[in-house]
Amino acid sequence: MSELNELLERFRRGAELLAVVTTGAAGPELDFAPAEGKWGVRMIVCHLADTEAINVMRFRQMIAEDNPTLVPFDQNKWAANLDYKKRKISQPIETFRRLRGENYELLKEQPEKIFTRTGNHLKRGPMTILDMLRLHTEHVERHVQQIQTVRAAYKEHRAKLAAAPPS
Repeated sequence: MSELNELLERFRRGAELLAVVTTGAAGPELDFAPAEGKWGVRMIVCHLADTEAINVMRFRQMIAEDNPTLVPFDQNKWAANLDYKKRKISQPIETFRRLRGENYELLKEQPEKIFTRTGNHLKRGPMTILDMLRLHTEHVERHVQQIQTVRAAYKEHRAKLAAAPPS
């Protein structure tokens, strides 16, 4: 299997990883943040769904246009102004699954030479479609690990509360 095919398969599996890592997460666990300023499970999932929505446009721009400008977004403003804290987790998980599937279907059908096409990201500079594919494959994998860490910290937090003597 070529490096590109392996990367595409990892990209495709991102939706499965997210579904598995969030299985059973509910109630206060969704909003538990391990430290001030850190995101909990709900916030991370919403961020991933919105990032994938942006990627719908970016991948298509890079395939269809010559060296398009890729505009960054302020993830903290999106989280605050799009009410991540109030969203049901099932919706962004489904949005991510659907959009990741559509992006995968688009990319897997492209000839290998397409992956050298570029866009100019206003923060990251010139990027190829392959760079974007790698970045967003790894982005999900890192956030899946982050969700695992947050969920483990929540379980530890609950155990400490349960073991504490009543006040």
